[in-house]
Amino acid sequence: MATPKLTIVSSIQELPDSGCDALVVLSHDLATIPAPFAETVHTAQQVDAQVVNKTSVLRCSAAPAQRLVVVPTGPLDRDYDDVRRFFDAARNAALIVRDTGAIAPVLWLPEIPKNTTYEKAVEAAWFGFCQGLYEPLEAREHFGENVEPISAVTLIAETSQSASWLQAVEEGRRVARDLCGTEPERMSPMKFAEYCQQAFASTSVKVQIIDDKPQLEHEYPLLAAVGRASFGTSQRPCVIRLEYTPEGNVDETLMIVGKGITYDTGGADVKTGGHMAGMSRDKGGAAGVAGFVKAVAGVKPQGLKVIAELAAVRNNIDALAFVADEIITGRSGKRVRIGNTDAEGRLVMADCLAHLTELAANEVNPSLYTVATLTGHAALAKGPYSAFVPNGPAMKTGLVNDLLAASETWADPAELSPSRREDYDFVRGRTKADDLLSSNNGPSATTKRGHQFPMAFLNEVALLHEHGNNSDKPLPYIHIDIAGSGVEGGDWQHGKPTATPVLAFAGKFLAR
Repeated sequence: MATPKLTIVSSIQELPDSGCDALVVLSHDLATIPAPFAETVHTAQQVDAQVVNKTSVLRCSAAPAQRLVVVPTGPLDRDYDDVRRFFDAARNAALIVRDTGAIAPVLWLPEIPKNTTYEKAVEAAWFGFCQGLYEPLEAREHFGENVEPISAVTLIAETSQSASWLQAVEEGRRVARDLCGTEPERMSPMKFAEYCQQAFASTSVKVQIIDDKPQLEHEYPLLAAVGRASFGTSQRPCVIRLEYTPEGNVDETLMIVGKGITYDTGGADVKTGGHMAGMSRDKGGAAGVAGFVKAVAGVKPQGLKVIAELAAVRNNIDALAFVADEIITGRSGKRVRIGNTDAEGRLVMADCLAHLTELAANEVNPSLYTVATLTGHAALAKGPYSAFVPNGPAMKTGLVNDLLAASETWADPAELSPSRREDYDFVRGRTKADDLLSSNNGPSATTKRGHQFPMAFLNEVALLHEHGNNSDKPLPYIHIDIAGSGVEGGDWQHGKPTATPVLAFAGKFLAR
């Protein structure tokens, strides 16, 4: 089933007399729940004192279908509490609500702290509830769409965002989860492309698939090297180009590259010791970018142009596979010495980023981004948070701070990781035979600044270093590493994809 149909009403008195079949109340203080529901909660507490600490399903004659689902968020006033208290509470309650047999629940937040931390609490609850309800694409294809039985949700809220806006962004998040979480045969590079074609059919987003081997070798040589052993197979690589152009004038252009490694074997530097499991999710960056573009297609923002290139590749292993020590000239003319074939993500994005950097000269107010499940170091250093690694113009213009603020507000939090001179020293070529080193030959998680130096490589290989603060045309650029935030609980084999950074980008660029 598609994203549940969303309706918003401003008060509980506006609920329709029929159609809804459960009232889900999210609150940090059950004492604030108004009558007549308060009496039901008080009675339940006489039997079970833990009602205040856990999601409980209570019979209440005043609730739709007599189902009252009480969902405590926990405290909201500590220094470390944030809007994810509502997101998480709604997500965790979703399956309980589903299992009651409800198919059209009502979500109600009767008391929200009046501060900026919780200004998007209602929206966070909607997105969290949908996160909990989501079932994988393979499950829906096997069991049918009724594996997600909840078809409608009503929000009791006053929100600056319309129901259509919230639904459009959630449909984008669904696309991101589908593309990230689906197993490697079902979502091979060309099937990733086919899914995108279907997702953007009948929208204003143009989709172009580049899969011709000579063209890829000429225009995306680093990507073609990573996919060298996949040409001629069902896993052949491609670049998926998505473009949204608004009606009327363009005021701002987002140019985004997504890493879409549909399965990461490690290449010739093969992953061992069980570390290959879960690597079908190494396409989470491209998935998140596609999801954001899907949200753009639904919201149809004025003044905002979006160009995205998704690098969909599987780094297969055979006699033709690229190996460490090779020197490969990228699209920009930079000669790249391969340090480790398992550092393939930055390579498949490099030529896409170089291409968008070329195009940026003719775009209005451009900013550039790479989104990738890139390094174990980011997961180690940042835990469940995305890492934002900006260049100088992204810092100077305040772009990265604005995006960080949006990520906090919209329950998709990230942390800053400034780029430093040591990162550029790390990737500098060691001989006159090469200009850049793609990586060292050790795990990123045990490498100093293991998630920062890849941004320096991308900045250099795409010639973005020519567009720093000291240039005539500075180009803001942010590298976004979602290796720690891309799936719930850091479980790359079984965890549900989070659809990051769709909410952060939607909050910054679509919430006008």
